[in-house]
Amino acid sequence: MCLDPESVEHLITGKTKAVIYVGVGGNAQNYNEIRSLCAKRNLTFILDAAHMSGTTWADSGEHVGLDSDCAVFSYQAVKNCPSSDSGMICFPSAELDKQARHLSWLGIDKSTYDRYSEGSYKWRYDVPEVGYKYNGNSIAASMCLVSLRYLQSDNDHRRMLASVYSETLKDKTDIEVISHSNLINSSRHLFQIAINDRDGLMEMLWKEGIYCGVHYVANHQYPIYEKYKADVEKASWYSSRIMSLPMHLGVTEADAVYIAEKILKK
Repeated sequence: MCLDPESVEHLITGKTKAVIYVGVGGNAQNYNEIRSLCAKRNLTFILDAAHMSGTTWADSGEHVGLDSDCAVFSYQAVKNCPSSDSGMICFPSAELDKQARHLSWLGIDKSTYDRYSEGSYKWRYDVPEVGYKYNGNSIAASMCLVSLRYLQSDNDHRRMLASVYSETLKDKTDIEVISHSNLINSSRHLFQIAINDRDGLMEMLWKEGIYCGVHYVANHQYPIYEKYKADVEKASWYSSRIMSLPMHLGVTEADAVYIAEKILKK
């Protein structure tokens, strides 16, 4: 469910400046191959890490994305490290970090905190470039700092649920369990399966009080992207079959067994 390196390399043209890798559900399949491809072709490698808070490399324990040119995390309320509608953008480049901070706060070159931290209040500042009102706030940050304390244990719970689902459903031949790379300890933001009668299964589970989701319908199937349609056979195939089983801290091990057994009876 992640980028195919061969497909990406085939699509690179002289206009290509960057590749955005999306760690769907916390996965990092083909990550190293895509990263190497970007290095070889001198392309900026951007990591969409919205689902990846706590996804680490199995061998080193380091967080996936430290070698990206830019990584963007989401701390929205249902994410692994929740606060409210907030997030974080990270750069290995100090210069890019500085520029992003300025752009996120209207283009102002000196924050209010900095103006108070110079011995006396220095009110004067400059606006060297027009920016945005994209700054985070202290309330969301405070919530996220508390959530961060529980990230490891919360992700362990998600991994346990994923293990139960995988083990229970592994022999059901009409279901494809979407696996995650064995090189990582995935955050397991999602547990996805693919099945031909996706909508029928979701309706049946709904009647049983089991609420699943679809992550996601392929972009080119929305009218707004009609003019960007391309030959994306795999994305189209999964778009009509993919579904996500309940994966949150309110789901117990017994719940996961119950849900999986309901699917087995379909």
